[in-house]
Amino acid sequence: MKLLALDTTSGACSVALYDDGRVSEQFIQAERDHTQRLLPMVDEVLAQAGLDLSDMDALAVSRGPGSFTGLRIAISCVQGLAFAADKPVVPVSSLAALAAGVRRQHPEWREAPVVAALDARMGQVYWGVYSPKAPNCSLLPEAVQNPEDVVHALRESDLPHELYGAGPGWHYPAFESAPVHAVDDAALIHARDIAELAALLWRNGVSLSAEELQPLYLRDEITWQKRQKIRSQ
Repeated sequence: MKLLALDTTSGACSVALYDDGRVSEQFIQAERDHTQRLLPMVDEVLAQAGLDLSDMDALAVSRGPGSFTGLRIAISCVQGLAFAADKPVVPVSSLAALAAGVRRQHPEWREAPVVAALDARMGQVYWGVYSPKAPNCSLLPEAVQNPEDVVHALRESDLPHELYGAGPGWHYPAFESAPVHAVDDAALIHARDIAELAALLWRNGVSLSAEELQPLYLRDEITWQKRQKIRSQ
């Protein structure tokens, strides 16, 4: 199985190649110039492996949630590549990828659920909780909320007592009272973790056509639900 994964979600730009369990990655921590960096990184990753886009079984990308601009850049690039090569796409949760990456970087956290949080601005975070047994599925519904509401949800949940936190969303002071053992707020999303998660999804038959690929904007979904409620009244 060969998958090419791209990400520009959380202040970094990365491309990874999954080749029958072996993963290689180009990763740059840069807030800007993602559009100029991404395709050259794709070319370099493929060239180093002696492979072409046509050799891929599928492409993988973060579907969100995350920065609107960052998501659009990676998704647009993947759609263009998938169209050109006539390949399917495997969308992966950006929060799941963040949690998988921090478990990779902290072996002592491998058996515990990770609460992944990305800054959604306006005093809110995108968040979800991911266990190693089902790394693509949040134990609580992915949401965008105020940090205080996240802390309340964690305290009221029946999640295991051993929890860890990951991601730049954890900088809010309200999280100081969160029921977690430790936090890595410097953790970023890596395409290598998207590739690993996409490989699991691909084996389970999960894929989309390039036309079907859409970013997941949790805030947009909530706004749409409110509008629908108002219209029905």
